[in-house]
Amino acid sequence: MTRVLKIGGRAQSDAGLAPAIRHAANNGRVVIVHGGGDEVSGLQRRLGMTPTFHGGRRVTTAADLEIVRMVLSGSANKRLVSTFVSEGIRAVGISGEDDGLLRARVSSRETLGEVGAPSQVDPRLLELLVSAGYVPVVSPLARDEEGGATLNVNGDDAAAAIAVAMGAEELVLIADVPGVMANGVVVPELDLEQAAALVDNGTAREGMAAKLQAARRAVELGVSRVRIGNIAGIESATAGTVITLSTTTV
Repeated sequence: MTRVLKIGGRAQSDAGLAPAIRHAANNGRVVIVHGGGDEVSGLQRRLGMTPTFHGGRRVTTAADLEIVRMVLSGSANKRLVSTFVSEGIRAVGISGEDDGLLRARVSSRETLGEVGAPSQVDPRLLELLVSAGYVPVVSPLARDEEGGATLNVNGDDAAAAIAVAMGAEELVLIADVPGVMANGVVVPELDLEQAAALVDNGTAREGMAAKLQAARRAVELGVSRVRIGNIAGIESATAGTVITLSTTTV
């Protein structure tokens, strides 16, 4: 079984993360995609910049891009790898730029700047690593499909595209909440229409809206099961909110 796990920035500091990843790696093929938005924002502020978001996605100027690259492919990636290796996991840190793993198309320079939507994933490097028993830890930067420049990619979007390319049986989007919330409780299951409605009516906003959009895209392109939740969702198959083509409950 192949699983793609996207680890949000806040979840990365949870002491239970590394043991949960070790459990997952001992029970199947695992690819990790990580974020690090809070760390990027923190460095921007220390440098006198103001983080800006649009629809839950980071607006990235050319100057911002160097900070994003430094944090995601540098400090955040290597810190995660070090934590996993200390837990006995054969983790290897790479970027979506490596070997042209992730290519993207500019989303909208007017609203988002140097941000791209995944357009192509070459999974050969990931397949080589997981087949040899390694756990790839991927920072979500990409090469522009046209000119080869670096683009920032939302981590949820990158994870969804990688899950599709790897033929993953499951994509798990790990956040700092137990699932998609409605009226203060976790929604256990959503189909594509219900997931879209939560975004459209404003129940899911900003980061959660981006997660639901990525989840819907992954399911539409062949990933049979996507879950959104906290770290408990790595080990428990029932934790979080499941997004599938059709549901058995509302």
